[in-house]
Amino acid sequence: MGRSIAEMLAAKGLDVHLTEKTSEKLKLAMEAIETSLDRQIEKWAITQAEKKLIMNRIHTEPSLELLAGCELVIETISEDLESKQAVFAQLDAILPETTVIASNTSTLSLTELAGSTRHPRRIIGMHFVYPAVRIDVVEIIRGLQTSDETFRATKDFVENVLDKKGVMVYESPGFVTTRLICLLINEALHLLEEGVASAEDIDDSMRVGYSFQHGPLEMADRFGLDSVLTALDRMFREYGELKYRPSILLKKKVRAGQLGVKTGVGFFTYNKDGDRQT
Repeated sequence: MGRSIAEMLAAKGLDVHLTEKTSEKLKLAMEAIETSLDRQIEKWAITQAEKKLIMNRIHTEPSLELLAGCELVIETISEDLESKQAVFAQLDAILPETTVIASNTSTLSLTELAGSTRHPRRIIGMHFVYPAVRIDVVEIIRGLQTSDETFRATKDFVENVLDKKGVMVYESPGFVTTRLICLLINEALHLLEEGVASAEDIDDSMRVGYSFQHGPLEMADRFGLDSVLTALDRMFREYGELKYRPSILLKKKVRAGQLGVKTGVGFFTYNKDGDRQT
């Protein structure tokens, strides 16, 4: 998701400072962005010159300290509360008070994340839907102490700079998009477990019948089955309702390391470019 957001921001003409845990992961991130742009060139979506401009706008930074001059920082690490709190505390100590710090979390509490900082008023959620380059909606989530100024600045950035639809969401596990799509995926998994239909036919039913770009099982593969399981587990714990209890089949897939596109196999198989194989 972080790579997708960085590519999208640079394509909008913004200078982006991208950082990762290690230099190797940073290198892999840049290679993935370049591959994504090359695929767009193949489809005549952009030119070589546009690719060069986008790549030149993305600056790799070896540490968080070098983000001190940024006006907006978007955190996109894995959905682990303690890890995110540690990053937020570090960013809060580095960045000027006027810098907005946003999280791309899909399930965690913004109020809890803000609690690890000295300036909770500038903490907000910006939940992009993958792939951020193509999907034109962003959930803007306010924590309990998020200021009106922070919200207005974020909404203005989303709608007037990124040209995406900014949807205000009050803090709730899963928000809107994750909560709804995970329920759809979980129910599709139950259908598959019960033998009601094959994975292919379940996906075709929704893709053709309801004009989905991908069926729910391929969506899960593209999100990452481990990410789907994490989201469902968290919502099940928070809400305590059985409808959020993850499918046993999903747990088996994750335990087997069959996580979807990123491992090449999930409910379907994929090549190294992420294209589904038949």
